[in-house]
Amino acid sequence: PGDQEAGELGLAAVPGRQAAFRQALEAAVHYARAVGCPRIHVMAGRVPLGTDRAAVAGEMETTFIENLRYTADLLSQEDMIGLVEPINNRITDPRYYLNTPHHAAAILEKVGRPNLKLQLDLFHCQIMDGNLSRNLETYFPLIGHIQIAQVPGRHEPDSPGELNFPYLFELLESLGYTGYVGCEYAPKGDTLEGLGWLRSYWESRGLQHGGTNKATK
Repeated sequence: PGDQEAGELGLAAVPGRQAAFRQALEAAVHYARAVGCPRIHVMAGRVPLGTDRAAVAGEMETTFIENLRYTADLLSQEDMIGLVEPINNRITDPRYYLNTPHHAAAILEKVGRPNLKLQLDLFHCQIMDGNLSRNLETYFPLIGHIQIAQVPGRHEPDSPGELNFPYLFELLESLGYTGYVGCEYAPKGDTLEGLGWLRSYWESRGLQHGGTNKATK
């Protein structure tokens, strides 16, 4: 994330911070290797304070593509995947550079490296664009990780909100998604109590708590 005390939220697209980005990436690879995590979120960063987004868009894209190619080369040596995540600029972060799955897909196409993928957080995607079913289908070949939270409160999937998560989970299964689904939400209360939605989902799929099939017992 860069220097968060100085207002940074990632470095990959920030002009003039390439050296700090590479240093931070090497540290992230070291940690990922130690814990056996094969995916690293490469945060794009914010539009610099006092600058107009449109005025710096070209320079930030050039910087982002250059840093992502460097990332892909480094991660290929480690058999790791780099992930880019669009973060909405309507609620969460007005200055974040990468806002939509369309923008992320365009960047990934320009970078052209198979070990860079899209980290699609359905919370951010719903706020920026909606149309989740079609977006999941369209960008599925690029997706390397999924994250979830209800909209607009960013709480548990079964909390009041706009998204029908049982439907979305079934859609992911039908598309053949086999990766993790990250719970990128803020629990309304106790974390374990808030996992009732997951227990209900397991039961609806004929699974025991813990995700094991009852038929195997």
